[in-house]
Amino acid sequence: MANRLSPKLLQRLRHFATTRPLNSAASSSVTSAHPSPPLHLTDNSAAAAIGGATLNLDDVKQLYATVPTGKLLRSAVTLHAAAMEPLVDLGTWVTRSGLMEIEVFRKIFLGVVRNTFFKQFCAGEDHQEACRTAAKICNSGLRAMLNYGSEHAVDNESCDRNLEGFIRTVEEARSLPESAVSFIVVKVTAICPLGLLQRVSDLLRWEYREKSCHLPWKLNTLPVFSDSSPLCHVQKKPDPLTPEEEKDLHLAHQRLQKISQKCIEASLPLVIDAEESWIQPGIDYFTYSAAIAHNKDNNPIIYGTIQAYLKDAKERLFRVMDAAEKIGVPMGIKLVRGACLSKERQVAASLGVESPVHNTIDQTHNCFNDCASFLLEKVADGLGAAVLATHNVESGRKAAALARGLGIGSENQKLQFAQLYGMADALSFALRNGGFQVSKYMPFGPVDLVIPYLLRRAEENKGFLPTSVLDKQLMRKELKRRLQDAILT
Repeated sequence: MANRLSPKLLQRLRHFATTRPLNSAASSSVTSAHPSPPLHLTDNSAAAAIGGATLNLDDVKQLYATVPTGKLLRSAVTLHAAAMEPLVDLGTWVTRSGLMEIEVFRKIFLGVVRNTFFKQFCAGEDHQEACRTAAKICNSGLRAMLNYGSEHAVDNESCDRNLEGFIRTVEEARSLPESAVSFIVVKVTAICPLGLLQRVSDLLRWEYREKSCHLPWKLNTLPVFSDSSPLCHVQKKPDPLTPEEEKDLHLAHQRLQKISQKCIEASLPLVIDAEESWIQPGIDYFTYSAAIAHNKDNNPIIYGTIQAYLKDAKERLFRVMDAAEKIGVPMGIKLVRGACLSKERQVAASLGVESPVHNTIDQTHNCFNDCASFLLEKVADGLGAAVLATHNVESGRKAAALARGLGIGSENQKLQFAQLYGMADALSFALRNGGFQVSKYMPFGPVDLVIPYLLRRAEENKGFLPTSVLDKQLMRKELKRRLQDAILT
C-alpha cells in the first residue's frame, strides 16, 4: 500500500506526519488533564497480564493494516480540525443562526460538512450507502450498529416517517452478510413526540414519588428509578394524560412493536439509545416494556442503555437486572459514559438543583468500570448480554482482561465492545486483534438530519478526550512510518 502512494498524497502525508511528534509536550499535557483511573473491575494480577497481552496498541502497522493511507490521512486531519475549539464553536453558532435560512449559504455550509465531519463520523446519506459502509468495515473485522439518525420528532406525522426509515434499515441490513451488522439502533424520540415523552417521564416520576398514584395506561415494565434518582423535574402532581395523549402513546408503542418484530424476523438485536435525563424515564419505560414482551429463552432482542455519567446509573442497573432475572427476562444492556454533559449541567442549573451528572471524570470512570464488571459477571453466568461502549483505553484493556479471566471467549455473542464510527479506531482494532467482537456505532441519513449528532461528536473532540488525542498520535505515527517506507522504497 505504502509504496504506491501518489505524489500529491505523498506530499500531504509528509506535511502532516511531521506536524507534531508522537510524544510531544502538548499531547502529554492534554492526556494528563483527564487521567484514566485504575479499573475497579479486578485486582487479579493474572487477569491484568491477560489484558496486557490481549490489547496491543504499540504496533501501529498491525493496528492500521486494513486502513488505506488516504482514509487514514483524512481521519487524522478531520480529528485534528474537530479538536480546534474556535472552529467547532463557529460551526455550532452557524447551525443555530439565521444564516441557515439563506439557501445559498445553507448549501455551501452543508457541502463543507458533508465532505469533512460527516464523512468521518457518519456511514452515509441513505440506507444503501450505509450498508456499503457496513460491508467495508466488515472486511476489516468490525461490525456495524446501524442507526437511522433521526431524533426529537414533534408530531405523529414525523414519527411515522421515521418509522419507515427504521423499518427500511432492518430490511436493508438483511441483504448483508450475517457478520456485517450486530445491532439496529433506535431513539425513542424519533418515534414518540418529544412533548409526550416528557409528559410520560414526569408522570412516572410522580408515580415513583407518590406510591398511591395510578397510571391506567402503564404497561408491565422494569424499574426505571432508584432511590438516588433525581425527581426534581416534577414539583407538583402533573395533569393526567388526555385521551388524545393516550392515543398518541399507544401509537408510539405500536411503532416500537413494528420495529421490534422486524428485528426478530431478521435475527438482529435492537438497541434503544439513552438520551437526556429529563426524558430518560419515558425511554426506559418503552425499552423495558418491549424487553418483557420480546426477550425470551436467554436471547435478548431488546437492549437498553445505561449512561455511567449519571449519579444513579449503577443503582438503576443493579435494580433492573435483578428485576429482570426474577421474572425470567434476559436483559441486554449497552453501557456508555454519556454525551450530553454540558446540556445536563445547564438544565440542572436553570432549575436550581444539583446536576444529575457525576462531579468529576474519575467518578464517571469508576461508575462505568463498576457497571462493566457487574455486566461481565452476568454474561459469564449466562444471565444477559452486554455492549461495552467505551473510548477509554484503560477501561477497554481491563474489561478485556476480566472477560478473558471469566472465560468469556471470542465466540460468545453476548459480549460486544463498541466505539463510535470515526472515533477510537485504535481501540477498536486492538480489541479486534485481541479476538473480541467489536462494533462501530454508525449513524446515517441526510446531512441536515444528523447535524445534532455531529455537534455532539465535535463537542467531545473539542474537549480533548484522551482517546481522541491518542488516536491522532497513533495515526501520525503510522503515517510517518508509511511515509518513511515510501521514501525508502
